[in-house]
Amino acid sequence: MQTNIIWKGRYYQSMEYCNLVQAESGNEIQSTIIGYHEQQIFKVEYHIHTNKEWEVYLVSIHMQLDSKSETIALENKDGIWYLNSKPEPSFKSIVYIDISLTPFTNTLPVNGMAFENDKQQIIDVIYFDLLEKKTKPSKQIYTRLSTNKYLFQTYDGSFKAEIEVDEQGLVTDYPQLFEMLGKNSKVSR
Repeated sequence: MQTNIIWKGRYYQSMEYCNLVQAESGNEIQSTIIGYHEQQIFKVEYHIHTNKEWEVYLVSIHMQLDSKSETIALENKDGIWYLNSKPEPSFKSIVYIDISLTPFTNTLPVNGMAFENDKQQIIDVIYFDLLEKKTKPSKQIYTRLSTNKYLFQTYDGSFKAEIEVDEQGLVTDYPQLFEMLGKNSKVSR
């Protein structure tokens, strides 16, 4: 199945066009984000590959921030993460990522984990803070509040939000940060 999504970034003053292709072997995501935040114009193109359990094994991010460009490559080979072709032991055993400028990466744990209502689950992610140019491991907490609503929190308590998702686990409303403007799906042949 192929799904196209448009998200509006409220805080980052951005627009995102995301293409999700779901197959029996896994998922492929390609997206483009353009925006303006704190006097900076940015464009981000990311490409993610996951297995059928939504666990990430390949990420490519190309970012233009004002007049500067940067590419980040992350790949898991035989259980070892490589960041720009160099082994990164601090990412060991992490299967999810979080990219600061998109709500899509919330879909990964929402679809990949078995949640019980009102039970917190702490997860480790590789966090890409693109505007600050930082990539690091981070802990996050997800609590399923209902079928389509999750409480998302940073482990240190510095941020929390109730996010709403649709039947595909895609964010429809992320208060003060993102909102889905449109989506269409079709079965791939």
